[in-house]
Amino acid sequence: MHKLFALAGVLFSLSSWGATSTEDPFLWLEEIEGKKPLEWVKTKNESTLKTLTEDARYSPTEKEVRKILLAEDRIPFPILRGKEIHNFWQDSTNVKGLWRKTSFEEYRKSSPKWETVLDIDALAKKENENWVYKGANCVPPEYRKCLITLSRGGKDASVIREFDAVKKEFVAGGFAVPEAKSSVSWMDGDTVWVATDFGPGTLTKSGYPRIVKLWKRGTPMANAKVIYEGKDTDMEIEAFTYFRPEGNSHFVSWRPTFFENVTYLYTPDKGLKKIPFPMESSFEGSFNGRVFAIIRKELVTPKAKFKEGSLVAFPLNDLDESKAEAVFVPNSTQSVEGISFTKNGAILHINENVAGKLLQLFPPKKPNPKGWTAKAFPLPKNGSVSILSANAWDKNYFSLYQSFLVPQTLYLGEEASGQTLKKFVEIKKVPERFDASGAVAEQFFVKSTDGTKIPYFLVRPKKMKYDGSTPTLLYAYGGFLISLTPGYLSATGKTWTEKGGAYVIANIRGGAEYGPTWHSAGLKENRQKVFDDFAAVAKDLIERKITSPQRLGIRGGSNGGLLMGASFTQHPELFKAVVCQVPLLDMLRYNKLLAGASWEGEYGNPDDPKTPQIRDAILKYSPYQNLQADKKYPKVFFMTSTLDDRVHPGHARKMAAKMEAQNHPFFYFENTEGGHAGVSNLEQEIKRASLMFVYLYQMLMPETKI
Repeated sequence: MHKLFALAGVLFSLSSWGATSTEDPFLWLEEIEGKKPLEWVKTKNESTLKTLTEDARYSPTEKEVRKILLAEDRIPFPILRGKEIHNFWQDSTNVKGLWRKTSFEEYRKSSPKWETVLDIDALAKKENENWVYKGANCVPPEYRKCLITLSRGGKDASVIREFDAVKKEFVAGGFAVPEAKSSVSWMDGDTVWVATDFGPGTLTKSGYPRIVKLWKRGTPMANAKVIYEGKDTDMEIEAFTYFRPEGNSHFVSWRPTFFENVTYLYTPDKGLKKIPFPMESSFEGSFNGRVFAIIRKELVTPKAKFKEGSLVAFPLNDLDESKAEAVFVPNSTQSVEGISFTKNGAILHINENVAGKLLQLFPPKKPNPKGWTAKAFPLPKNGSVSILSANAWDKNYFSLYQSFLVPQTLYLGEEASGQTLKKFVEIKKVPERFDASGAVAEQFFVKSTDGTKIPYFLVRPKKMKYDGSTPTLLYAYGGFLISLTPGYLSATGKTWTEKGGAYVIANIRGGAEYGPTWHSAGLKENRQKVFDDFAAVAKDLIERKITSPQRLGIRGGSNGGLLMGASFTQHPELFKAVVCQVPLLDMLRYNKLLAGASWEGEYGNPDDPKTPQIRDAILKYSPYQNLQADKKYPKVFFMTSTLDDRVHPGHARKMAAKMEAQNHPFFYFENTEGGHAGVSNLEQEIKRASLMFVYLYQMLMPETKI
């Protein structure tokens, strides 16, 4: 079929291939590493690179981005392990990166001395592999025995190998799991939980493990004991252990769908016992003899009701519904993002009107009738805040604050003494990467089509003229319970806002900025609400005369790439530039490609005859099916990765090919490695960012010189 359509200009017009056609002339581009598809990719890459890299602004832009991304005065993000601080570091010399460590005292210095634990560049060279480091899971409290995850080119599928962090070598005859989408973690120093590809029939239709086993050191993995077995229609099965000074606890997680999770407490003598959280919940761990979860659906027990979005706990020794405790109940402007545990403290991370806050939680003490209490830490407001590292054997932890115009600042925190909060100590701060003195950050709200107020952040020049002339980049995601909060603009500040551009983040539904109801409002057949929210923000920017359609560009990746595709096909008149990264675009086939089936909880199943409304809704918005030859679209820039084994590169390939067949201009760049992140190291990130900004200059700032 594809050969016939390659001759479209001679044989017939493709304009008749509309939204309801069942034929797909570009299906051949789904062969990820096929010879012909890769030749097509090479041709498109060469054309894009020639146009963008030969622009006089590319070289100075690349130098600006390089200086920022490879700056030696970046914060080396800490990982607390015993009495040491560990860090993973990449720079121009260590492109693939170094796993390194130092002492707590040394880390607090402006230029700490580091000791290399594992050099990934040297390892890749020695083993002739394109290794991408994906982290180390080490047994506390010694943190000597580690499971290292290594990916070929950045794929989700990874190799897992045991490593001795003291001897700095892989353990001969130690635990090793071949390349797969695995979940492997420690139960104790000689036993691991392993969920992986055990052979035919052991994976779900989503490509994740459906069987979890306990594997003892020195025995074949094939002989490991089966603890739980799910169905191939489930999303995933995994197991894990929470290590605590007061005692370790073991859990098995059954995930029927992306947003459903049933967690079982496992004890070797009694087996599995279900924890009575709602299926729609996020398990957060164990502490102080309790297990915690953020519930996304109302929990009704014999004694009480618990609001969706609340943090709820059960006592480990009595998993009865009647024992549920409301640890934190958010109000209408708040969302619970997560909880971290120190030796004796529980630190809660929430958002309030899309700005971050940290609170210390205090468990009830008999006969305290008020239950749990919370006190907020005195951190700067109107930014985002997170816990970078906390340790069950340490009273200290690290938190990170940043806003659009305030650089990342690392604080050392300490758990409260009694009911008294300890002061945060500033440890490190990134120097300013751009001149923010001429910019201002604001928050606005706009009504969507159904009347819901949608917040968005605007970073603009203080002296901006309200005449629609300001080049503006609008970013959003809108899915999977992911909240977008203020973050330091760094390279974007230097290459965009410092040059007179405005930057916007839209907090549309589908995320979790206001809790689970904000997310559920845009699920499945209601997906159009997400796209309407985004369009409402774009229109508001135009109506306020901040920008105009000729000066407005949009950007999004993954689920945000779907947002970009739906937005420019539904409202091509609103945008001049579109950066569509690692996108989902063919929504009639998304669940048949790679991990796509795991997202049916988000988008619905277009093939299920029991839910015809899902297919009808998808047909109305799916970008690939709704691209039309007789419409004029912005010149889209598609960016994807050959080795993305989460979102199939065929989405971007086919969309670009259809645009080409319909004579719509576009740019296309496919990195040959990088996984779903699109890049596997800082050099690739420098290239990707530089290409993107030059594209935005060409589309939105054609008169700007650098």
